[in-house]
Amino acid sequence: MRLATPILLVLLTGCGAASTPATTGAPPAARGGTATPTRAVENGEVQGFATWYGETHHGRQTASGEPFDMYALTAAHKTLPFNTLVRVVDRESLKTVIVRVNDRGPYRKGRIIDLSYAAAQDLDIVRKGKVKVDLEIVEWGDNRRVHAKYKGRYGR
Repeated sequence: MRLATPILLVLLTGCGAASTPATTGAPPAARGGTATPTRAVENGEVQGFATWYGETHHGRQTASGEPFDMYALTAAHKTLPFNTLVRVVDRESLKTVIVRVNDRGPYRKGRIIDLSYAAAQDLDIVRKGKVKVDLEIVEWGDNRRVHAKYKGRYGR
């Protein structure tokens, strides 16, 4: 009986757990992540404007610690955990691309995501520069950072 009491307490403790959103993985708050996503993102979708960035940032360190690669399918978002996979849908053309969050931004009013050059090419928005998009969480990230020494823009 003495051993059964702690086991019963453990089982009962798990019964009151809150459910997670209907997206793959748990939201950052449920995993102890530092990001505080908006209610819309917690529900798995959000709308706004997307822009892209490329050559001037290529090779520079991102907020996650890895070098920015303009030819990789990555993005910057203000609050989503690093390594979150996001489906970006151009609301006009309905073209889609899945990107991995590895940087922070955008920091201009009204914009919700900055895409890499490669992602912008896939959506065919390079010439437009800014488009209305829907974001859908495909999989929540682990918020891990790369712990590599940054050598500067030219590898020095």
